[in-house]
Parts: sequence; C-alpha cells; structure tokens
Amino acid sequence: MPHLKPSLLLTGTALMLGLSTAQAAEYEWKFQASETAGEPSFKIKEEWADKIETMTNGRVHIEILPINSVVGPTETLQAVSSGILQGHMTDPSYFSGQNPAFGMLGNLVGAWSDPYDFLEYMKYGGGEALYNELANPYGTQLISAATFPLESIPSTVPIESIDDFEGLKIRAPQGMVYNIFERIGATPVNLPGSEVYTGLEKGVIDAADSTVLSNNDAMGIHEFAPYPLYPGFHSMPMIAVSLNKEIWDGLPDELKTTLETAFDGMAYDLIARLKAQDLETLQALKDNPDVTPYDLSAEERKRFRQAAEQEWREWAGRNEMTQKVYDSATRFLESRSLL
Repeated sequence: MPHLKPSLLLTGTALMLGLSTAQAAEYEWKFQASETAGEPSFKIKEEWADKIETMTNGRVHIEILPINSVVGPTETLQAVSSGILQGHMTDPSYFSGQNPAFGMLGNLVGAWSDPYDFLEYMKYGGGEALYNELANPYGTQLISAATFPLESIPSTVPIESIDDFEGLKIRAPQGMVYNIFERIGATPVNLPGSEVYTGLEKGVIDAADSTVLSNNDAMGIHEFAPYPLYPGFHSMPMIAVSLNKEIWDGLPDELKTTLETAFDGMAYDLIARLKAQDLETLQALKDNPDVTPYDLSAEERKRFRQAAEQEWREWAGRNEMTQKVYDSATRFLESRSLL
C-alpha cells in the first residue's frame, strides 16, 4: 500500500473537515410537543421538521420531542423563554396560570365548528398578532398557529345529552374548558394528556377531553372508554408553534419566511390528514361490536354553546388582554355570521 505524502494527508483531512462543517446544521433546535411519540399527529410534526431541514438545505435541524421529555406540559413556556428548549408545539391553555388570556386564545371553547375558521382568524383576523402581544413578554414568538380537527370525548358511559355530564368525572386541562365543564355539571379533573389512558383504565376519570378520535384509538383508549363522542363540539385547541424570541429576532428574513410558510403548511396538513384518519377510525369503531360512538344533536350542541358564551364573557373581564381576546374573537365570529 503506497504511503501518502503528509501534504496530501493534511489536504484530505481539511476536505473532510470542510465537508462535515458544510453538513452540520447552522441552527439546531429542540421543540417539545404535547403528544406522546406514538400519536399520528406527533409523527406528522416529525415529518414537517424533516421537510424544513430539506427546505433550508440543512441549515435548520429541528428535533421534535414528545410530551414530558424535558419538562411538564405546563412548563414549556418558561423552558422556551429560558433556552432549555428552543421551541414548543403545544396548547397555550396549559399556561392559563400565567395569564388567563393564554386559555382564551389557546382554546375559546365552543367557538369554532370548523378548524379552517380558526386558522383564518389567526392568520387574517388578528389572532397571531394578538398572541404575540401576549407571548412576547414571556420570551417566545409564535411562528404559526395550527389546530386539530374537532376533538372527540372518549367516555366509559354513554353521553347522549348535556344532562349526562352531570357528575361526570372528566379529564380537562386547566383553563376555560375546565370551567365550562363545571358550568354544565361535570366534575373536571386536571390531568396531563399523558395520563388519560391510565386514568380511564383505573377509573380515576369517566371521560376525557383528549385530542382527536384517531389519536385516542391509536393509544388504545377505546378499550376502556367505548362510548366516544364524535364529531366533537367542545374543544379545538390551538397548537402554538413557537420559538425562543431572541433566536427568532436573530434569524435572517429568508429563514423566518421559510419557517412561517412551512408551519402554515403543516397546519393544513394536520387537519386534512387527521380528519381522514378520524373518518377511517370512526368506520372501524362502528364495525366494532364493543364500541358505540355517539353524536350530540344540534339542540344539545346549542345548549353547550350557550354555556360556553357565558364563560367567555366571564373570562373577558379578568384583565386587559382577556378583554382584547374576547373583543377580537367575537368581532371575527360576528363578521362571518358564526356567532
């Protein structure tokens, strides 16, 4: 085997170093999500992180982490602000304890009968600007607002009317949805989403405000809660795709545009793909003799909406930001004849 000259060895080493430097991401970020790793929505988020790496020619690498990977779901706002995480993809309702306006923007319960109406409000009705007015002082910047299709309520008992919520122990995150369930007679229990499965299995709760039908089925929840309500009527939480504000402010404009465009695309992709999975799951559940899906009537949905609107008005008076959210959202809903 011939010996290479030292100069050639040095040149080869330099080339290898140059190659590895070129392949290394300029920006490497960890985003914590609010789902477990096995949920379909989590896998869609991972796919979009890979797409962003391709779209930026490897300059941006985002690792999507499941719920509780670094901090608890109510702690990601502080973790992003302090740099423990660089970003998160989560429901802002978890931060209602910081400011109730997070709960209103994160999940104005009962307001949205179509997820596309919500996306229109956030992008073109002033929602994104309002959210950043709220979130910027906490050191985070909203890149894009996403959401799910209408959620399901897995239940261990049949729910055929609003009256059936009386005394029902239902998992709900802190925030407006918790209060509205109280208003209609339920007994909400504040559990993180990661504990819904064991909560239903062990009888800690009777039902759950817990993501979409296909996600619930993928987690095996219908084994213990064979009476899912679908389509949902109660909850359609925002997914606040956010980055540490200092990092955001330091990004070149072309990367900001790429991130906004990509995550806006993810928002529509999530809705379309999860809706398709939900409909497929619904048919499979209807064919399963051990599961009975329910759907509330228009009259019962109206009863829930009336209770929700009372709660909106109560929350509006809590501080200046909650009033701004109430005024902004109701103005948009009225302009589209949705209220």
